[in-house]
Amino acid sequence: MKAAGLVLAAALVVGAGTAGWAYWRLDDNITGVDIDNALGDNRPAKAVATSAPAVSASPPPTEAMNILVLGSDSRSGAKNQELGGGDSTGARSDTAMVVHVDAGRTAATVVSIPRDTLVTRPACPLPGGGSTSAAYGAMFNTAYSVGGPVCAVKTVESITGVRMDHYVEVDFSGFAGLVDALGGVTVTTDEDIDDDDSHLHLRAGVHRLDGAHALALARTRHGIGDGSDLGRIGLQHKLVKALLEQIAATDLLTHPVRLYAVADAVTGSLTTDTGLDSLSELTELGRSLKGLSADHVRTITMPVVAAPSDPNRVVAREPAASALWKSLR
Repeated sequence: MKAAGLVLAAALVVGAGTAGWAYWRLDDNITGVDIDNALGDNRPAKAVATSAPAVSASPPPTEAMNILVLGSDSRSGAKNQELGGGDSTGARSDTAMVVHVDAGRTAATVVSIPRDTLVTRPACPLPGGGSTSAAYGAMFNTAYSVGGPVCAVKTVESITGVRMDHYVEVDFSGFAGLVDALGGVTVTTDEDIDDDDSHLHLRAGVHRLDGAHALALARTRHGIGDGSDLGRIGLQHKLVKALLEQIAATDLLTHPVRLYAVADAVTGSLTTDTGLDSLSELTELGRSLKGLSADHVRTITMPVVAAPSDPNRVVAREPAASALWKSLR
């Protein structure tokens, strides 16, 4: 969705290069959170490096990379309020995806975690000191609500056993702005969508969507399938692929005005860990992903089943969920 598309598509845009006069503004747009320092060393191990080909003059990275990408429903700011984010006093992780990029940066797996998944939420450090309380049978998206990015990362690492090398968060206005700056995205829907909550009404077929309508598609759940979060995730996966394909089809280097608009949209609503909170670091990531195409991005959902305690919630389906996460370590 909006989140994984930001990493796997928008980082490629930033990596394409920006005019020197615009560098400071774009760099200043990004908000950084020191997640590594907050969590310390009690975390899953980092990916083990593989041997780089000796024949390559510029060998690719030798380690796989995992990025937790969140879409926030914050209503902070007039644009987010207009697009229908969360209340002004807080936000939830509306969408969560673990993006696993292979060591050669030529293939990726995007795993969505349903926000209604019941999990054990660990105690998380708070910025002002102290910590949140551990919670059992808590909805997954409450981690962000009670402890922000740090707790979101810690919770994902706790339930997956996978080290998150980076964190990327984008809000509603950032995603809509990115789509508009790209000139829209083309998405094929397999069924009619009638969702009064997201204000989206589409017939099955091919659609060219602007930012507001792409965001509505990403948020739709009641107008498709059984109305659960799983149907919405399927639409979000379509948007990830659509963003990648639009990036590939848009020659941004020959359109500097559009390039700047895209880069400004990407960075303007972006929160990252401190390893990605500068334009130079995002550019390095983007360049490393230049060989990644939509055809080599696999989108899946963490295996789940209905929760025994509540049919409106889900829990991880074992042993399939554990096997999936093990494959990404």
